[in-house]
Amino acid sequence: MTTYVLILVAVMLVGIPSIFIVNKYPKVRLALQIVFAILILVFSYLLFTNINKPIKFERSLKMRSEATIERLKDIRQIQGSFKDKFNRYTSSFDTLVHFVQADSFAIENIVEITPGAWKQDEITKEEAIKAGILLKSVAYVSVEDSLWQNKSYDIVNIRFIPYSQNVEFTMGATELETASKVKVKVFECYGLYIDILNGLDKQLISNYIDEKTKYGGFEGIRVGSLTETTNNAGNWEK
Repeated sequence: MTTYVLILVAVMLVGIPSIFIVNKYPKVRLALQIVFAILILVFSYLLFTNINKPIKFERSLKMRSEATIERLKDIRQIQGSFKDKFNRYTSSFDTLVHFVQADSFAIENIVEITPGAWKQDEITKEEAIKAGILLKSVAYVSVEDSLWQNKSYDIVNIRFIPYSQNVEFTMGATELETASKVKVKVFECYGLYIDILNGLDKQLISNYIDEKTKYGGFEGIRVGSLTETTNNAGNWEK
């Protein structure tokens, strides 16, 4: 809108008086034509920029939101594996990173020594192992290999919101009691749009946040919750 106002004012200040100038001084016609050509180029650029700005913003918003969601999915996956082993979630990224880099899962393998010898309706697995009917072995697989199957992954930077210039996600963990008095362990991790959209047009960021929070929405992208049991759903999945 500002660009349109500038164009209108420029036309009024330059265009209208120039008509009278040309009529009085015909020799300045060429100079005025050059001035108008320059003004047309300037205003065309301003108009293009004004129209293109929200388009570029939407493109960047989509790209950054997708990158943030993918990272939150990875954090959720690691938190789930951490809980499987320790029966709790953690609020520390240092703990998560160390867990992935240094810990492992025990993989149990049971082999029947004599095929058909184990009568499952007569003897338990533990008893069959003691009796030598079954042979149990345990192999250990690193958490990193288990999660990403040897794919190269920069786990150290998982704490940072993409495109935010190293702003960390906010993460917490606690235990909630449901209406049926069942205690449930939960965690939450989120990045705010003010950080996710860092470096983009400030007014468009403010407008987007206002739109998202107008009806009580969250001003960022979040997985899990510390106040309700959501089965670790992300707010982009609702």
